[in-house]
Amino acid sequence: MEEQTVGEYKQVIKACKDIFLKKTQDYGTAWRVLRLPSITDQIFIKAQRIRSIQEKGAQKVDDDISGEFIGIINYCVIALIQMNLTDADAMEMAVGDLEPLYDKHVNETMELLMNKNHDYGEAWRDMRVASITDIVLMKLLRVKQIEDNEGKTIISEGIDANYMDMINYAVFCMILMGLAKS
Repeated sequence: MEEQTVGEYKQVIKACKDIFLKKTQDYGTAWRVLRLPSITDQIFIKAQRIRSIQEKGAQKVDDDISGEFIGIINYCVIALIQMNLTDADAMEMAVGDLEPLYDKHVNETMELLMNKNHDYGEAWRDMRVASITDIVLMKLLRVKQIEDNEGKTIISEGIDANYMDMINYAVFCMILMGLAKS
């Protein structure tokens, strides 16, 4: 099962990265202007839309749910990249400079997935996409609270770990929705 998960995970990430790189070519790195709480709120909007569509059973805007999960993944990667940049770093970054940063954070996140998958035995495969959506929203509320506490936690994981978890949960949803084949 581990080999299947790795293959499916890589397929989802490949699709997400392709969109990320193309949007970077179109828009540049305009997202560099965003502070971390703004990125968190952007992810929140996407997760909230998914939940709203799941609850209503219908949507009025054509953008499908899979596009929102891709957005969650890419904005989480953006957040992880942004956390490691400073105001001294260039506002506009070349695609060639961003791609290795994207890969670095995705690879670290996949490593986290494999460690957790080992311990949890791929329990996510028996979960509902709606439940995973709720968990993503819960993680977002946690991140917002940590941000409001100026990044300080007493016992909890930091913001970066939550972004990584959200990437993995969004990838799970894409796999469960049949958008990756092993």
